[in-house]
Amino acid sequence: MLSLDELLFRNFEDLKHFKFDDEKHSTITSREQRKTEESVEKCYDRFNHVQFTNPGASQLNRTQHLQYLEIMLHKLPWNYECLDSSRPWCIYWILQSSKLLGYNYDDKYLEDIVQFLIKCRAPTGGFGGGPGQYAHLAPTYAAVNSLCIIGTESAYRAIDRESLVRFLFSVRDVDGSFRLHVDGEIDVRGTYCAISCAKLTNMPESILSELFRGTADWIASCQTYEGGFGGAPDLEAHGGYTFCGIASLALLNEADKCDKKALLQWTLRRQMSYEGGFQGRTNKLVDGCYSFWVGATIPITQATLIGSSRDMDQTLFDVGAMQEYILLCCQKPNGGLIDKPGKPQDLYHTCYTLSGVSIAQHSECAHQPQVLGDPVNSLLPTHPLFNIPPNSVADALRYFSNNSNAKDSAYNEST
Repeated sequence: MLSLDELLFRNFEDLKHFKFDDEKHSTITSREQRKTEESVEKCYDRFNHVQFTNPGASQLNRTQHLQYLEIMLHKLPWNYECLDSSRPWCIYWILQSSKLLGYNYDDKYLEDIVQFLIKCRAPTGGFGGGPGQYAHLAPTYAAVNSLCIIGTESAYRAIDRESLVRFLFSVRDVDGSFRLHVDGEIDVRGTYCAISCAKLTNMPESILSELFRGTADWIASCQTYEGGFGGAPDLEAHGGYTFCGIASLALLNEADKCDKKALLQWTLRRQMSYEGGFQGRTNKLVDGCYSFWVGATIPITQATLIGSSRDMDQTLFDVGAMQEYILLCCQKPNGGLIDKPGKPQDLYHTCYTLSGVSIAQHSECAHQPQVLGDPVNSLLPTHPLFNIPPNSVADALRYFSNNSNAKDSAYNEST
C-alpha cells in the first residue's frame, strides 16, 4: 500500500517505449493515436522541465475551477442554447464538481436552483430538460441527483416521488428495459437512470420488485464478447454503457448475472500505458471523462467479486497514472477541465474528470486518500454508484424512508 508521500509521478522518459507502434502501417486510427500521444508528451515534457522550480506545476487549479463553475452557473438561464434540453445536467455537473472541490453555494442560491428544477418537472412525472419540456430519464436522473446534493426539505419535496413512480412505469418496456422517454429509444443508460432514481429515493420494495422485473436479465444481455457492455444487446462495448450496466446490476444486487471477470479484464485494458488515462472503447483515444466511467467501473466490479468494497485493499488500476493525466493534461489555466490536450473546457468533462480523480483517491481502504502530488490536490469522495457525495446518498435514503410520499397505491395506479 502506498502512503501519501510515496504516490509519485512516473518517469516519463522511461515510459516512451510504451507509445503506440503502428508497425509501419499507418491508418487514420493510428495517426490520431500518435497525434494524441504527441500532445500528451508535450504536457509531460513541460512538467519535467518545471517541476523542481514551479511547485504549482502539479497542483489542482482549485480556485480557477471554482470560478469557472460559478460563472457557468450564472450563465445557465440564457447562454448555451444548444444545451437547452440539458439544463438539469448542467446544474448537476456544476453542483457535483463544486462538492468534490469542497465548495458549498449559499442557501438562497441553492433554493433558486430548487425552484428552477421544479419548473422542469413534467405533469406526467419525472423531469424534462427545461421548463415545459417532456419528461426524459436522463434529465430526471440529473435533477434527482442535483436535488439530493442540495439536500434541503424543499429539494427533497421537489422530487415528488409519487409522480416519479408513475413516470418510471410509463417508460418501462415489457422485457424490463427502459425507454429514455415515452416512445423513445431503449438503451442501458435509461435503465441505469431509472434504477438510480428509484434507489436514491428509496422506493418501497413492493414497487421495486415489479418495476425492475426482468431488468437484470436484460442488462446482462448487453454484455459483449469483449467483457464490457454495449448500449443494447449486440452493440459494441463502451465505457459509459459499461458503467451503467454494472452499476445497475450492483444496485439491483444482481451482479452475478454478468461475467464479472471478463468485465474486469476489459475495463483494466482501457487504461492507456503511456497516457495514464482511460479510453472508452477498444482502439479509441484517451478521454478525461472515462476517468469516472471506467475508473468507477473497476472498484464496483472488484467489490462485486469480493463481496464488499470495505474489503478492497487495493484497486487494480494505476490510480497515480490516472491522476497524472488529469493534473498535467486536462486542466485549463483559466478553469475547467477537458477531454485531452487542445480541447476546450466544458462542464461535462469538468465533472467527470474530477469524479474520476475522486474515485482514484478514495477507492482503496487507506487511512488517507491516495493523492498524487501536492496534498492540496485532495478531493472529497463520491459514491461510485450514484456519483454524488456519500453523505448525500445517506441523507436522501434517510429522508425518503422517514417521509415517504409514494405509497403502494401509486404502484397500483400505475399498473
